[in-house]
Amino acid sequence: MLDHPLNSLGLPKPPSATRVVVAMSGGVDSSVVAAMLAEEGYDVVGVTLQLYDHGAALAKKGACCAGRDIHDARRVAETMGFPHYVLDYENTFREAVMEDFADAYLAGATPVPCIRCNERVKFKDLLATARDLEADCMATGHYIQRKLGQAGPELHSAADANRDQSYFLFSTTPEQLSYLRFPLGHLGSKAETRALATKYGLSVADKPDSQDICFVPNGNYAAVIEKLRPGAADPGEIVDLSGRVLGTHRGVIHYTIGQRKGLGIGGLGDPLYVVRLDPESRRVIVGPKESLATRVIPVREINWLGDVPFDSQSEWHLQVKVRSTRPPRPAVIRPLSATEAEVELLDPEDGVSAGQACVFYAPEGGRIYGGGWIWRGR
Repeated sequence: MLDHPLNSLGLPKPPSATRVVVAMSGGVDSSVVAAMLAEEGYDVVGVTLQLYDHGAALAKKGACCAGRDIHDARRVAETMGFPHYVLDYENTFREAVMEDFADAYLAGATPVPCIRCNERVKFKDLLATARDLEADCMATGHYIQRKLGQAGPELHSAADANRDQSYFLFSTTPEQLSYLRFPLGHLGSKAETRALATKYGLSVADKPDSQDICFVPNGNYAAVIEKLRPGAADPGEIVDLSGRVLGTHRGVIHYTIGQRKGLGIGGLGDPLYVVRLDPESRRVIVGPKESLATRVIPVREINWLGDVPFDSQSEWHLQVKVRSTRPPRPAVIRPLSATEAEVELLDPEDGVSAGQACVFYAPEGGRIYGGGWIWRGR
């Protein structure tokens, strides 16, 4: 028998005796989480990560880790009366996220740094800090749901499909999931979150959502990569599938699989798309739209969130999402080991790229079964 009924975070103690570290980005979502828990009487500790050069951050608006955002997070903590700390994770972030981002692009992949940040910084180093602070759990402003199943905590899509962030959280491990809480996952819309911010009197109630990757101002990936890897933008040839040279390009890092615009090779008849990148020969390979279709995808570094071991079955009939902006599609997943698989899409997808995530979903019900990384585009 429990000595105390479960509180709203599922822990058997009163809120006042429950310490919660809230990862605060300075945006409205994590601010509302912190304010909500503080109002409920929890022992809230707000933590904001400084992830890259503060001076550069101050010059840019709309990014999740900018100096203005640190200031906004601090103001929320002052308003609600709980302590707030800023931790310098610049070196960790550069090594674990930014360097990986640059190397992936140089290898012809299309990386997703927000997933790596969750995986290698927020849910690893920050979570360890939360434990050091003797917190009972860590809460974030992500739109995803944590539900208790027969085998333990499960990850489920957010109630609001338009805000769902499950694609970016597939690599959350079972151990991390037991410690994490996502108080916004059940809300029906972002308007509800902003209404709560207004109710709590938070200065960020009308703050716009950040659109860019935090260290990539204005979406200019190539400029960031050139800064991290001087000489990365060496020019090369644009060729068709037979190897015929159609033109020149200004660096492989400027192109992504499925790209059609900005190739500079118009007037050749039917539209051509980037179908493959070959960084070793510095070639951008283009072809017709039908050549983009991919049915079989190799996936590795799999994080499995099912109730039985991943490789205990010869195949899994699930749905998969190969891009954050696309809905899940039916697929057959064939394990090759505990962390590798071949994913066969029942209907081919266009623009599948190495470096993107392949996330596994239940055929219905919204449960996330984990996922892995696409490691060879075609």
